[in-house]
Amino acid sequence: MGFIWFLIIGGIIGWLAGMILGKDIPGGIIGNIIAGIIGAWIGGKLLGQWGWRVSDFYVFPALIGAIILVFIVSFIMKTMRKAT
Repeated sequence: MGFIWFLIIGGIIGWLAGMILGKDIPGGIIGNIIAGIIGAWIGGKLLGQWGWRVSDFYVFPALIGAIILVFIVSFIMKTMRKAT
């Protein structure tokens, strides 16, 4: 059951990051989960572990890391679209 919560919380964090930036994450629900999990890792490395902890995610660093990831991915996707 812990793994399912891990995926759900990762998806919510990825979705929130996309909503905050007003950007769509490629891949839909799977993209949100991946963005949330990778964002949590990035946020943990940059900001450490602080704030609320939900299913192995520290919410604030994970959200900030996911926002950074979504921004970078959307910038790369925008650049690639202009190049073609």
